[in-house]
Amino acid sequence: MQPGRTSMNLLAAMRYLVALDEHRHFGRAAQACHITQPALSNAMRALEKEFGVTIVQRDRSFAGLTHEGMAVLATARRMLRDTELLRSELRSTETAPQGRLRMAATPTSMPLLSRFAVLLRQRHPGIQPVVLSMSSQDLERGLEDLSLDLALGYSERMQAQRAQLRSWPQCTERYYLLRRAAEPSGGRGGGRMRIGEPVSWSEAGRLPLCLLTPEMFNRTIVDEALREAGVEPVPAIETNSVLTLVQSVAYGDICSVLPGAMVAASRQERTLEALPLVSPEVGTPIGFMTQRTPRPSRALEAAIALLEQPQWRDQVAESSGVLRD
Repeated sequence: MQPGRTSMNLLAAMRYLVALDEHRHFGRAAQACHITQPALSNAMRALEKEFGVTIVQRDRSFAGLTHEGMAVLATARRMLRDTELLRSELRSTETAPQGRLRMAATPTSMPLLSRFAVLLRQRHPGIQPVVLSMSSQDLERGLEDLSLDLALGYSERMQAQRAQLRSWPQCTERYYLLRRAAEPSGGRGGGRMRIGEPVSWSEAGRLPLCLLTPEMFNRTIVDEALREAGVEPVPAIETNSVLTLVQSVAYGDICSVLPGAMVAASRQERTLEALPLVSPEVGTPIGFMTQRTPRPSRALEAAIALLEQPQWRDQVAESSGVLRD
């Protein structure tokens, strides 16, 4: 077999291994890679033969990777990243960066990341942003294993977990009680969601609330604020979907707690109103983070440069901080 063909097959097999780890299922991984399940299984066996170790734990279905498999997976991620970096560098110039840029944010920070991705694409059409929603734990893992280029999340928590991160502070997340308005806004309110008078966390805690599920770090913040106010959190509805936080309020007699970025993204909901939560005052730093890698791609360099631009800082100010009518 020709050397070029062998190396290409190895790279493809490494890509299939990464997909298998991400999807935890042979069929779904094969579908994501646009190959058949037997082809993926054969590629895994070829990898095992190549390295002389068992990589995949097999039962009736995928049962995880072996210790040796995890070592191969780490190398696979580095190979894929270096290959993508090389392709990007070969296509890019200093003024026209090219390539995919994998970015992710905690669910409640997604409106901010979406704004950033759109602005980045407008400034650099050759960059293809890949925008993902992840828990804080998944953000940490993604930065650690280099499957993410840039993450937006709770910077103090993530820097405490991973010391090798570079951080760009963005804003302080504030929290609002979302509830149905007595009547839809209009007139001077411009037909959008009102920002009402402040309400205490203790008052909010006595209302039927839709909150995120306990594994979400946002839920930890909300629970701690409620307990500090003397209320034990007992949500009426739990969800892992930030869209459900808003829709449950719009559809019924439920209230919710939203960060400012989510409120700003939902201002068209004129039947709802948001009240700043006080007593205690709660603010959580949000920032962009990336690994301290020696070779950032030109696409990542362009994204980091955008973080310092006044146009982006203005957009952050519009969708965070203290919101007003």
